[in-house]
Amino acid sequence: MARCEGRAPIVLVVEDEPTLAGAVSRHLVQQGFAVLQTATVQAARAAAWEHQPDVVLLDILLPDGSGYDLCVELRRITTAPIIYVTALGQDQAVVRGLAAGGDDYLTKPFSLDVLTARINAQLRRGGAPRAMRIELPPLFLDFVTGKVTLEGEEIELSKKEMQLLGYLASNAGQGMTQDELLAAVWDDQSGLPTNTVRQHISNLRRKLRLDATSAFELALTRDRRYVFQQVRFTPSERR
Repeated sequence: MARCEGRAPIVLVVEDEPTLAGAVSRHLVQQGFAVLQTATVQAARAAAWEHQPDVVLLDILLPDGSGYDLCVELRRITTAPIIYVTALGQDQAVVRGLAAGGDDYLTKPFSLDVLTARINAQLRRGGAPRAMRIELPPLFLDFVTGKVTLEGEEIELSKKEMQLLGYLASNAGQGMTQDELLAAVWDDQSGLPTNTVRQHISNLRRKLRLDATSAFELALTRDRRYVFQQVRFTPSERR
């Protein structure tokens, strides 16, 4: 098994068939992997942001959306291998899956040993854990080092602030409701104060100094959606 910086590689299993998901997860744990098991697009999105998996096993037909669309979304934030594990074996399904950003395609039913071999092959190609990085010049986020720079200046953010900014930046120009942000960034929402998102947004505006002269803005629309977008593309001196 390929190792990632002395730790067990993390495999995110996105599968809504409980029996299959359980069998895959148990087998991978026995092989020395750390496993995260999710059954929906929303849960997988949150797990990917929170835990930064080294490999994603992705079903296509999910209860709340398409694995194709989720693959496209994950590709904005990670280069970790994505292996489709699905009942759709038609050539057009394989082509569509790989075009969406997938690295491999395994059709059900499959051998657990073959699945393990495919995972290890992908990890060998990648070597160390795949860096999760967002580049939206002059903003750069590196989720491996935890470093955020804006116009050449390093910005100190908490883990949740960085995850929130990363999610907004990867969906730049798109409006996100408070509930959508909670689902994407906060894995466990129990006991969270009602102003959690608002407070983190306020912190980001302050730490990034998002005023009228900034390259970016983080606005709240009339329909209560948060939008992060670039408003200036020419370089300038940070104040």
